[in-house]
Amino acid sequence: MAKYSKDLWDREKDGGRKEQRSFLRYAIVATALFLIFMLVKKDGIITWVQAGFTLQRQRRQIEQLKKENDAMDRKIRTMSLDKDTLERYAREQFYFAEPGDDVYIIE
Repeated sequence: MAKYSKDLWDREKDGGRKEQRSFLRYAIVATALFLIFMLVKKDGIITWVQAGFTLQRQRRQIEQLKKENDAMDRKIRTMSLDKDTLERYAREQFYFAEPGDDVYIIE
């Protein structure tokens, strides 16, 4: 295989396969130029890969935020239906108290 690849660029050895070897040389050069162009240009493969990673990270973040929203919706539903839960939340988070209650805040 190595010998054939060295002989590929020697035009004297083309013989009866002149068109095939010429096309193969052209295809190799064109592919190399295309790859170099795609790696160097501003909107190339590297940018596409980075955009793919960004999209994947954003999808994970969206899923996490949806789960958090669902948890908050459940909490809101629970508090709107159960007065005792709402009172407990107000006392713990906002230090609300009923008249006559003593409130002690310990940090």
